[in-house]
Amino acid sequence: MAHMGDLVAEMLAQYGVELVFGMPGGQTTALHDGISRRTDRIRHVLMRDERNAAYAADAYARLTGKPGVCDVTVGPGANLLPAGFIEALNASVPMVGIVGELPLDWLTLKEKGIASQGFDQLSFFKTITKDSWLVPSVSALPEMIRTAFRVATSPRPGPVALIIPHDVFDAEWDEAAIRIGVDERAIRAPFVRSAPVGSDVDAAVALIRRSKRPAIVYGGGVHGADACQEATRFAERLGGLAVTSLTGRGSVPETAPHAAGTLNPLGSWAAIELIKEADLVIWCGSKASQNTAMNWTLPLPEQATITIDADPAEHGRTFHPTVSLFGDVREALLLLEAKLEPQSHPEWAARIVEIKAEGERQKRVEIESETLPIHPARVMAELAARLGEDDIVVSDASFSAGWIANHLPVRKPGRGFLYARGQGGLGYSTPAAIGAAETRPGTRIVTVAGDGAFSYTIGELATQAQRNQKVVNVVLNNGRLGWIQLWQEIFFKNVQSALLESQSCHPNFADAASALGLAGFYAEKPEDIGPALDAAFAHDGPSVVEVRVDDLATPIHSFKRRMREGGDSPRPRPGTVYKLRDWKVSPDLA
Repeated sequence: MAHMGDLVAEMLAQYGVELVFGMPGGQTTALHDGISRRTDRIRHVLMRDERNAAYAADAYARLTGKPGVCDVTVGPGANLLPAGFIEALNASVPMVGIVGELPLDWLTLKEKGIASQGFDQLSFFKTITKDSWLVPSVSALPEMIRTAFRVATSPRPGPVALIIPHDVFDAEWDEAAIRIGVDERAIRAPFVRSAPVGSDVDAAVALIRRSKRPAIVYGGGVHGADACQEATRFAERLGGLAVTSLTGRGSVPETAPHAAGTLNPLGSWAAIELIKEADLVIWCGSKASQNTAMNWTLPLPEQATITIDADPAEHGRTFHPTVSLFGDVREALLLLEAKLEPQSHPEWAARIVEIKAEGERQKRVEIESETLPIHPARVMAELAARLGEDDIVVSDASFSAGWIANHLPVRKPGRGFLYARGQGGLGYSTPAAIGAAETRPGTRIVTVAGDGAFSYTIGELATQAQRNQKVVNVVLNNGRLGWIQLWQEIFFKNVQSALLESQSCHPNFADAASALGLAGFYAEKPEDIGPALDAAFAHDGPSVVEVRVDDLATPIHSFKRRMREGGDSPRPRPGTVYKLRDWKVSPDLA
């Protein structure tokens, strides 16, 4: 006899969902039963922790453009989802969370734990999703599933939660009375595409033609619109500088002469220096966030600006653009390409090459360092030499993002790098690698995390081992929460709350990996790095490569400068150092 769990599983399969990540519970067992009847079209991946189910679904969504689906049971399962949901919300990643709930007629008994595990889940999820719904009846369920997928994939994409009571899940499904159907437009984001109006496109083209030093900043919205090919072509036609946010990496190959890497305080020195010399900055699929806009010091007062975004609220959120192109990123770039002849700026191009060369020289000094413990740049150079074009790199938060951005170049357009930058929370890389490996079976997945971040979700290594995934987990172990420790030393002095080791305790992650069924490798000297990586890359299954690294090394350029200069540094004050630039009309290069 079919039940409503069958209905949910069937609709998920018809929406093209191949994978569901989560943790079963008594209230959601009907869903798992429904999936088990359809394993030729949809599979469930059991995670060790519900928050990690959201991270795995996040990786699936970023690599496919489809909503990542995760399932949790009521109460303790549901309240572990926020970390992954807030990441997806801030990073505009489509996600559908299927959440168990107490039976409908128990809902008045959920307060204060009267009914076991109960709490106000709907209000809880409303604050961390695009929208959330409590299914009120069996007959309402199909339409609410369609609504969930439509909202998750509509501009701008994001996570939604569908809360399904236990008695709804277990109810009989009368297929003659409750018919199902899916909206094919919501199988993949974006749900619909729009185009900027013609007069705005003409104004943007005229502005670009007047520019002498144009630049474009590509953000995660390029990937959301599946527009990397168009972004790559337009950057070539622009004849200027191309940089990306961390989540925008892959919009253009960083091997191109006009591409200067990642615009971020821990990103490319060349990108940071060059963007300040541009007379026109095009913000394409980028929300000009605190980090990409360099603590909102960008754009500079003298810079003209064009914004391209499918979210109308982004056009003027932090600065008044000279021209706004409200519409889908891919459609906007195609319209610009059709009207703009190839631009040429030889002096600007030469300047870009010059500054990029100086940035590479600075990186080479760190890569060739013979210091012990090892400088992380040396590890990343060894890793870069072994990465293939189709390998997927998953970054954890904090310094790992900077080491990856600076030393593992994007070689071809596409989303080959996954970053947790919507929330920037530690612990993303290991579960996201599980999602990536299940989404792209046979593809090598490489994670990079500090020891602090790696500690968060180390239990999911068992999932990697159980599924025999082709994952190489690189752990940069400095015995510290590196970013916090340097912040405390630079600005506060003598604070010791970020130490992860003591004289009697030195966690060994390579040994822990071996105990969990993975291959574990440890490198303490520069000559150990290459053999350890070679062994990990050759291993048929998941592995951990732990490298002991310098606890004073940092990819943040302002930290490097303060450490070179020494002395007391003035403590940042909220509202002054991170002050929103004046909101004004940008110049038009007239």
